[in-house]
Amino acid sequence: MTPAPQLDRSRLRAGMRVAVAVSGGADSVALLRTLALAAPEIGLVLSVAHVHHGLRGAEADADAQFVAELAERLGPAFAVHRVDTPAAARERKQTHEEAARALRYAWFRSLLAEGKADVVATAHTLDDQAETVLHRLLRGAWTEGLSGIHPVIACEPDQRAGSPGTPARSAILRPFLGVRRAEIEAWLRAIGQPWREDATNADLAFTRNKIRHELLPQLAEFNPRIAEQLAHMAEIARDEESWWEAELERLLPALVLPGKPVRGGGRAVSTHPGEGSVGMELERLRGLAPAVRRRVLRAAAQQIGAALNFEQTERLMAMAAAEPDAAGARKQQLTAEFRAERTARELRLARETARADKSAAPECYELLIPGEVTGLGVTLRAYLTGDSRDGTLPPAILRTPRAGDRVQLRHSRGAKPLKEIFERMNADPEARKTWPVLEWQGRIVWMRGVAVEGPECVSFVVD
Repeated sequence: MTPAPQLDRSRLRAGMRVAVAVSGGADSVALLRTLALAAPEIGLVLSVAHVHHGLRGAEADADAQFVAELAERLGPAFAVHRVDTPAAARERKQTHEEAARALRYAWFRSLLAEGKADVVATAHTLDDQAETVLHRLLRGAWTEGLSGIHPVIACEPDQRAGSPGTPARSAILRPFLGVRRAEIEAWLRAIGQPWREDATNADLAFTRNKIRHELLPQLAEFNPRIAEQLAHMAEIARDEESWWEAELERLLPALVLPGKPVRGGGRAVSTHPGEGSVGMELERLRGLAPAVRRRVLRAAAQQIGAALNFEQTERLMAMAAAEPDAAGARKQQLTAEFRAERTARELRLARETARADKSAAPECYELLIPGEVTGLGVTLRAYLTGDSRDGTLPPAILRTPRAGDRVQLRHSRGAKPLKEIFERMNADPEARKTWPVLEWQGRIVWMRGVAVEGPECVSFVVD
């Protein structure tokens, strides 16, 4: 007899209300079946949550009916959430895949927020993990990006004292993250449990499907265990990031000082909400191992609201490593609002936005995330996507170009000066002065008429 897939029970507790996200596909059907088997033993209260995305017409209706009948046969309560994915995609200027995911997770979080479930269980597998890590690797992710799909996303921390294994009061769990898709399908066949096939999973227009059906099989010719290796990389990356978070919390207070030094001792710190600066002693930075120095520089930039890409980080690494009398850049304008300066004693990072009381300041408009803003002849909307843990993120700034602006084009190497981009576009010199760009966390994430490499957690769309 083919054994049931190994369910991760480490975060499941007696009395826990678990909403199982079931699409009708093999993975989610198997998750429901295995949880139904384990529920009496653990003491779980199950329900079934199905999202009808308003796509694929009668086929989607049949999926919903299939899941409803399965829930009725197994016993858990069934809830279906109907959304209009095509309308959401048009409104947000997203692909159907992006819009569907955003709508799906918004409903899952609402179930938790409204107290209808303690956790939502989704059927992500080891194969999903491998595809995610590879996708992010191809996009040039930092180590935190290579951590892939997390086994748990805490939506409300549990304030009760307890062991590190104590689950959050509300969370999204992935109990199948260590299970191969082939194991799941083999078990379902063995017990005679059918499932629904979504034809879009074979559509190679989607990058993830190309990775699944073309790239991973090719890599498997070099290493048949490539999926497991990528999943191992994700687990290592998660542990690495957890260690670095604790290590930086210990190191930063002594290394990164707010503001800039003033005569007589002490440091001056700006109180303007759009400004911030920090300083680090060069002698202490040079004494750090490169891996530590890189982390410290990125964390220091984050303290003043700037997210560094690899190129910007390496420019700071070079400034930090240089001896006091060495040649090389003493000032770097890394973005329009973020600059670095090397003095005899310190490497200083500063962020400054245009002040409203400066008559010569260029136009700029704050865009809340999520939210909407109109200015410079465009209306921009920001939407949360992916597994963002928070309901809001720092605002973006819709503005005109500034000296030192650089932009990372999609599928290109390194950030390019805005002047170079304008020259490629043959843009009118006068039009360049008021050309709308959007800056978020220290980098340009949207620009009119240009395909810019944007963040995974936010989608910026224009009317």
